Amino acid sequence: MNGHRQRQLREKGQGFTLVEILLVVAIIALVGGLGGGYCVGSYKRLLVEKAARQFLMMAVYARIMAIEQQRPYELQLDAGNKGFLLTTTEVNPDTGQTERIIVKDFYCRPVEFQGDVKFEDVRLETAMGEPSESSDPEQKIVFLPNGSAESAVLQIGDGKSHYAIAVVAATGKATLYAGEAKDAKTGSVDLDIR
Repeated sequence: MNGHRQRQLREKGQGFTLVEILLVVAIIALVGGLGGGYCVGSYKRLLVEKAARQFLMMAVYARIMAIEQQRPYELQLDAGNKGFLLTTTEVNPDTGQTERIIVKDFYCRPVEFQGDVKFEDVRLETAMGEPSESSDPEQKIVFLPNGSAESAVLQIGDGKSHYAIAVVAATGKATLYAGEAKDAKTGSVDLDIR
């Protein structure tokens, strides 16, 4: 009976030809390739967003710690455009000397950019209200114990995706914007205007 059933299936032409199988494989490969390209673009966009959010969180942390510890904290940008870190000064108990240290704790670690992410635009103002030179090898935002900071607008991106972070001088608060730095505002207010 089993041989009879196999003959009937062959006669009816059930099964797939090699051409049909290859066509299905080609369609699956095409759909997979399109989906893969979409995923790569999303991954790159997420790397930019992650770096921008890390910068925002480090700026918030720097402001809080400057107020809490009553000493300045500096958010330093890597001269090689590879990341950023937070530093402060501490008295060495052995020597009694003040030393600059990199902040590394549960909440804060130096950040290294991944992929094509970099600082695309950096506009810093010193405590005296003067623009900082972009060629300055040590670019930093200083957060002071009174809650204020140096004004800054930065753009982090990869050429396609952009995020801007603005730090307001008077309050030291940082804000994240989706888009370019030209859209970000530092929120300075002139109280003398009537």
